[in-house]
Amino acid sequence: MGLLHEFRQFAIRGSAADMGIGMVLGAAFSSFIDSLVTDIILPPIGLLLARINFSELYISLNGHTYSSLADAREAGAATINYGLFLSTGLRFLIIFFAVFLVVRQLNRWRKPGQDPMNAMTRKECPLCCTAIPSKAIICPNCSSSLREEQHERYTPKVSFRK
Repeated sequence: MGLLHEFRQFAIRGSAADMGIGMVLGAAFSSFIDSLVTDIILPPIGLLLARINFSELYISLNGHTYSSLADAREAGAATINYGLFLSTGLRFLIIFFAVFLVVRQLNRWRKPGQDPMNAMTRKECPLCCTAIPSKAIICPNCSSSLREEQHERYTPKVSFRK
């Protein structure tokens, strides 16, 4: 029972569950980014680079010239496939840029100054409206007491005199 009990404790522990959730979200995010790159960003780039076939750019190391990379591979020639490397590098840059665009938009949707961890450990001073630690009883910015019974005493009274 000891090993099974330890495994159950490990699986229930928050870090293992968080790691599993992160992996599932990472896979979903990966497929989203792949679709964005493949279906939206690459087609216009393909139109611009339609005349260049990167997959056929290679250097034969045995000195012979072949009509295509497939012919060189069929002949068993050692080749440096710099065209495939350039294509992979270009795809990496496009994916990197797409991730940047998605993260940038997600950051725009999030309200400014709203960090989830910060929101759990901080509160707002009702008098000076600055973020302070949630356990504070005196505001470090305006020195006002944060106890509920003393708020009315510090609330300014507005009077209009003529």
